[in-house]
Amino acid sequence: MSATADRAAQFHRFHHDGVLLLANGWDAGSARLIESLGAKALATTSAGVAWAQGYADGDRLPAQRLIDVAAGIARAIRIPLSVDVEGGYSDDPAQVADTVAALIDIGAVGINLEDGGAGPERLCAKIERVKTAAARLGVPLYLNARTDVYLRGLAAEGERVEATLARAARYREAGADGLFVPGLTAEHEVRAIAAGCDLPLNLLACPALPPAAELQGWGVRRLSAGSDLAQSAYARLADLAGGFLGDGDSRPLQARAMDYGRLNALFDFA
Repeated sequence: MSATADRAAQFHRFHHDGVLLLANGWDAGSARLIESLGAKALATTSAGVAWAQGYADGDRLPAQRLIDVAAGIARAIRIPLSVDVEGGYSDDPAQVADTVAALIDIGAVGINLEDGGAGPERLCAKIERVKTAAARLGVPLYLNARTDVYLRGLAAEGERVEATLARAARYREAGADGLFVPGLTAEHEVRAIAAGCDLPLNLLACPALPPAAELQGWGVRRLSAGSDLAQSAYARLADLAGGFLGDGDSRPLQARAMDYGRLNALFDFA
Protein backbone atom coordinates (compact mmCIF):
# COMPACT_ATOMS: atom_id res chain seq x y z
CA MET A 1 0.00 0.00 0.00
CA SER A 2 1.31 3.48 -0.90
CA ALA A 3 2.05 6.15 1.69
CA THR A 4 -0.95 8.14 0.46
CA ALA A 5 -3.22 5.11 0.77
CA ASP A 6 -1.88 4.50 4.29
CA ARG A 7 -2.68 8.06 5.33
CA ALA A 8 -6.14 7.76 3.75
CA ALA A 9 -6.87 4.64 5.80
CA GLN A 10 -5.64 6.45 8.91
CA PHE A 11 -7.90 9.40 8.14
CA HIS A 12 -10.90 7.08 7.84
CA ARG A 13 -10.10 5.60 11.27
CA PHE A 14 -10.00 9.04 12.87
CA HIS A 15 -13.74 9.38 12.17
CA HIS A 16 -14.56 6.37 14.33
CA ASP A 17 -12.58 7.30 17.46
CA GLY A 18 -14.10 10.19 19.39
CA VAL A 19 -14.51 13.57 17.70
CA LEU A 20 -11.91 14.51 15.09
CA LEU A 21 -11.01 18.17 15.62
CA LEU A 22 -9.91 19.97 12.47
CA ALA A 23 -8.28 23.40 12.77
CA ASN A 24 -8.52 24.45 9.14
CA GLY A 25 -5.45 25.94 7.45
CA TRP A 26 -5.15 27.93 4.25
CA ASP A 27 -1.52 27.70 3.13
CA ALA A 28 1.67 25.76 3.84
CA GLY A 29 2.64 28.06 6.71
CA SER A 30 -0.64 27.87 8.59
CA ALA A 31 -0.81 24.12 7.98
CA ARG A 32 2.68 23.49 9.33
CA LEU A 33 1.96 25.59 12.41
CA ILE A 34 -1.31 23.74 13.07
CA GLU A 35 0.48 20.40 12.68
CA SER A 36 3.13 21.49 15.20
CA LEU A 37 0.39 22.12 17.77
CA GLY A 38 -0.61 18.46 17.77
CA ALA A 39 -3.25 18.20 15.04
CA LYS A 40 -4.03 14.64 13.99
CA ALA A 41 -4.98 15.77 10.48
CA LEU A 42 -5.17 18.99 8.47
CA ALA A 43 -8.14 20.23 6.51
CA THR A 44 -8.21 23.36 4.41
CA THR A 45 -10.80 26.13 4.50
CA SER A 46 -11.95 27.08 1.01
CA ALA A 47 -12.52 30.66 2.11
CA GLY A 48 -9.08 31.00 3.67
CA VAL A 49 -7.37 29.46 0.64
CA ALA A 50 -9.28 31.72 -1.76
CA TRP A 51 -8.57 34.89 0.23
CA ALA A 52 -4.87 34.07 0.55
CA GLN A 53 -4.73 33.71 -3.24
CA GLY A 54 -6.60 36.97 -3.82
CA TYR A 55 -9.98 35.46 -4.78
CA ALA A 56 -13.44 35.54 -3.23
CA ASP A 57 -14.83 32.34 -1.74
CA GLY A 58 -17.62 30.53 -3.58
CA ASP A 59 -16.11 28.41 -6.39
CA ARG A 60 -14.21 31.47 -7.66
CA LEU A 61 -10.70 30.10 -7.19
CA PRO A 62 -9.15 28.52 -10.32
CA ALA A 63 -8.80 24.80 -9.70
CA GLN A 64 -5.10 24.84 -10.59
CA ARG A 65 -4.45 27.43 -7.88
CA LEU A 66 -6.11 25.11 -5.37
CA ILE A 67 -3.97 22.20 -6.52
CA ASP A 68 -0.80 24.30 -6.22
CA VAL A 69 -1.72 25.43 -2.70
CA ALA A 70 -2.51 21.85 -1.67
CA ALA A 71 0.83 20.69 -3.07
CA GLY A 72 2.61 23.24 -0.93
CA ILE A 73 0.70 22.11 2.15
CA ALA A 74 1.38 18.43 1.43
CA ARG A 75 5.09 19.19 1.23
CA ALA A 76 5.03 20.95 4.61
CA ILE A 77 3.12 18.40 6.72
CA ARG A 78 3.24 14.70 7.50
CA ILE A 79 -0.32 14.23 8.74
CA PRO A 80 -3.36 13.37 6.58
CA LEU A 81 -4.55 16.22 4.38
CA SER A 82 -8.16 16.87 3.41
CA VAL A 83 -8.96 19.59 0.89
CA ASP A 84 -12.15 21.62 0.68
CA VAL A 85 -13.02 21.69 -3.02
CA GLU A 86 -16.31 23.56 -2.55
CA GLY A 87 -18.57 22.38 -5.40
CA GLY A 88 -15.59 21.06 -7.35
CA TYR A 89 -15.08 24.31 -9.33
CA SER A 90 -17.15 22.86 -12.16
CA ASP A 91 -20.63 21.53 -12.92
CA ASP A 92 -19.07 18.75 -14.99
CA PRO A 93 -18.59 15.62 -12.83
CA ALA A 94 -15.73 14.44 -15.05
CA GLN A 95 -13.85 17.70 -14.60
CA VAL A 96 -14.44 17.60 -10.84
CA ALA A 97 -13.02 14.08 -10.79
CA ASP A 98 -9.94 15.24 -12.71
CA THR A 99 -9.35 18.00 -10.15
CA VAL A 100 -9.66 15.58 -7.27
CA ALA A 101 -7.37 13.08 -8.99
CA ALA A 102 -4.74 15.82 -9.22
CA LEU A 103 -5.16 16.47 -5.50
CA ILE A 104 -4.70 12.77 -4.74
CA ASP A 105 -1.55 12.80 -6.86
CA ILE A 106 -0.02 15.48 -4.62
CA GLY A 107 -0.95 13.56 -1.46
CA ALA A 108 -4.47 14.60 -0.40
CA VAL A 109 -6.46 11.79 1.22
CA GLY A 110 -9.80 13.50 1.80
CA ILE A 111 -12.04 16.16 0.32
CA ASN A 112 -15.14 18.17 1.14
CA LEU A 113 -17.61 18.38 -1.73
CA GLU A 114 -20.80 20.42 -1.32
CA ASP A 115 -24.24 20.64 -2.85
CA GLY A 116 -24.61 24.40 -2.27
CA GLY A 117 -28.01 25.60 -3.39
CA ALA A 118 -28.49 22.84 -5.97
CA GLY A 119 -30.53 19.66 -5.78
CA PRO A 120 -28.83 16.43 -4.72
CA GLU A 121 -28.62 14.92 -8.21
CA ARG A 122 -25.63 17.02 -9.23
CA LEU A 123 -23.61 16.20 -6.13
CA CYS A 124 -24.44 12.50 -6.45
CA ALA A 125 -23.01 12.48 -9.98
CA LYS A 126 -19.85 14.23 -8.79
CA ILE A 127 -19.41 11.85 -5.86
CA GLU A 128 -19.68 8.81 -8.11
CA ARG A 129 -17.10 10.09 -10.59
CA VAL A 130 -14.71 11.20 -7.86
CA LYS A 131 -14.84 7.88 -6.03
CA THR A 132 -14.27 6.00 -9.29
CA ALA A 133 -11.20 8.14 -9.97
CA ALA A 134 -9.86 7.57 -6.45
CA ALA A 135 -10.33 3.81 -6.73
CA ARG A 136 -8.46 3.84 -10.02
CA LEU A 137 -5.56 5.54 -8.22
CA GLY A 138 -5.65 2.97 -5.41
CA VAL A 139 -6.46 5.51 -2.67
CA PRO A 140 -9.47 5.10 -0.33
CA LEU A 141 -10.32 8.79 -0.49
CA TYR A 142 -12.48 10.07 2.37
CA LEU A 143 -15.25 12.03 0.72
CA ASN A 144 -17.10 14.31 3.11
CA ALA A 145 -20.38 15.32 1.49
CA ARG A 146 -21.53 18.74 2.64
CA THR A 147 -25.18 19.64 2.47
CA ASP A 148 -26.33 23.23 2.89
CA VAL A 149 -29.87 22.43 3.97
CA TYR A 150 -29.32 24.38 7.20
CA LEU A 151 -26.77 26.91 6.04
CA ARG A 152 -28.88 28.09 3.09
CA GLY A 153 -32.30 27.22 4.45
CA LEU A 154 -33.07 24.76 1.66
CA ALA A 155 -36.01 23.40 3.64
CA ALA A 156 -38.47 25.02 6.00
CA GLU A 157 -37.82 24.89 9.75
CA GLY A 158 -39.29 21.68 11.06
CA GLU A 159 -38.50 19.90 7.80
CA ARG A 160 -34.71 20.22 7.80
CA VAL A 161 -33.89 17.01 9.62
CA GLU A 162 -35.95 15.00 7.13
CA ALA A 163 -34.50 16.90 4.16
CA THR A 164 -30.94 16.41 5.42
CA LEU A 165 -31.45 12.69 5.99
CA ALA A 166 -32.97 12.31 2.52
CA ARG A 167 -29.90 13.92 0.96
CA ALA A 168 -27.57 11.94 3.21
CA ALA A 169 -29.08 8.67 2.01
CA ARG A 170 -28.49 9.62 -1.61
CA TYR A 171 -24.95 10.81 -0.97
CA ARG A 172 -24.12 7.65 0.99
CA GLU A 173 -25.45 5.50 -1.86
CA ALA A 174 -23.33 7.48 -4.33
CA GLY A 175 -20.21 6.74 -2.27
CA ALA A 176 -19.84 9.47 0.36
CA ASP A 177 -17.93 8.54 3.52
CA GLY A 178 -19.07 11.37 5.78
CA LEU A 179 -21.79 14.00 6.11
CA PHE A 180 -21.05 17.68 6.82
CA VAL A 181 -23.99 19.83 7.92
CA PRO A 182 -22.86 23.42 8.59
CA GLY A 183 -25.40 25.50 10.47
CA LEU A 184 -26.78 22.52 12.42
CA THR A 185 -26.67 23.31 16.18
CA ALA A 186 -29.84 22.18 18.01
CA GLU A 187 -29.14 19.10 20.14
CA HIS A 188 -32.28 17.18 19.24
CA GLU A 189 -31.68 17.76 15.52
CA VAL A 190 -27.99 16.84 15.77
CA ARG A 191 -28.88 13.62 17.57
CA ALA A 192 -31.56 12.75 15.02
CA ILE A 193 -29.28 13.30 12.03
CA ALA A 194 -26.32 11.53 13.64
CA ALA A 195 -28.50 8.51 14.40
CA GLY A 196 -30.23 8.43 11.03
CA CYS A 197 -27.60 9.31 8.43
CA ASP A 198 -25.43 6.17 8.78
CA LEU A 199 -22.34 8.31 8.13
CA PRO A 200 -19.88 10.06 10.49
CA LEU A 201 -21.43 13.46 11.18
CA ASN A 202 -19.32 16.61 10.80
CA LEU A 203 -20.40 19.94 12.32
CA LEU A 204 -19.04 23.44 11.82
CA ALA A 205 -17.71 25.19 14.91
CA CYS A 206 -20.21 27.68 16.29
CA PRO A 207 -20.65 29.47 19.64
CA ALA A 208 -24.02 27.71 20.01
CA LEU A 209 -22.32 24.29 20.17
CA PRO A 210 -20.89 22.71 23.34
CA PRO A 211 -17.31 21.37 23.57
CA ALA A 212 -16.29 18.26 21.67
CA ALA A 213 -16.69 15.87 24.63
CA GLU A 214 -20.40 16.69 24.82
CA LEU A 215 -20.81 16.61 21.03
CA GLN A 216 -19.43 13.09 21.03
CA GLY A 217 -22.35 12.05 23.20
CA TRP A 218 -24.69 13.62 20.66
CA GLY A 219 -23.21 11.35 17.97
CA VAL A 220 -20.89 13.87 16.30
CA ARG A 221 -17.64 12.48 14.91
CA ARG A 222 -15.93 15.55 13.40
CA LEU A 223 -15.82 19.25 14.27
CA SER A 224 -14.30 21.78 11.86
CA ALA A 225 -13.12 25.30 12.64
CA GLY A 226 -13.95 26.34 9.08
CA SER A 227 -12.90 29.85 8.13
CA ASP A 228 -12.89 31.18 11.71
CA LEU A 229 -9.11 30.85 12.15
CA ALA A 230 -8.42 32.65 8.88
CA GLN A 231 -10.93 35.38 9.75
CA SER A 232 -9.36 35.85 13.17
CA ALA A 233 -5.88 36.00 11.66
CA TYR A 234 -7.00 38.65 9.17
CA ALA A 235 -8.65 40.63 11.98
CA ARG A 236 -5.39 40.63 13.95
CA LEU A 237 -3.43 41.65 10.85
CA ALA A 238 -5.89 44.46 10.13
CA ASP A 239 -5.57 45.78 13.69
CA LEU A 240 -1.78 45.72 13.67
CA ALA A 241 -1.24 47.01 10.13
CA GLY A 242 -3.92 49.65 10.49
CA GLY A 243 -2.43 50.90 13.74
CA PHE A 244 1.09 51.00 12.35
CA LEU A 245 -0.01 52.83 9.22
CA GLY A 246 -1.91 55.28 11.39
CA ASP A 247 0.76 56.34 13.84
CA GLY A 248 3.97 54.41 13.09
CA ASP A 249 4.12 53.04 16.66
CA SER A 250 6.35 49.95 16.57
CA ARG A 251 5.52 48.61 20.01
CA PRO A 252 2.24 46.77 19.25
CA LEU A 253 3.88 44.83 16.41
CA GLN A 254 5.87 42.66 18.84
CA ALA A 255 3.43 42.60 21.73
CA ARG A 256 1.97 39.19 20.86
CA ALA A 257 4.29 38.09 18.06
CA MET A 258 5.57 34.52 17.84
CA ASP A 259 9.29 34.12 18.25
CA TYR A 260 11.16 34.42 14.93
CA GLY A 261 13.41 31.47 15.70
CA ARG A 262 10.51 29.21 16.63
CA LEU A 263 8.65 30.07 13.45
CA ASN A 264 11.70 29.68 11.23
CA ALA A 265 12.51 26.30 12.77
CA LEU A 266 9.09 24.97 11.73
CA PHE A 267 10.15 25.22 8.10
CA ASP A 268 13.73 23.98 8.43
CA PHE A 269 13.05 20.66 6.77
CA ALA A 270 15.84 18.13 6.58
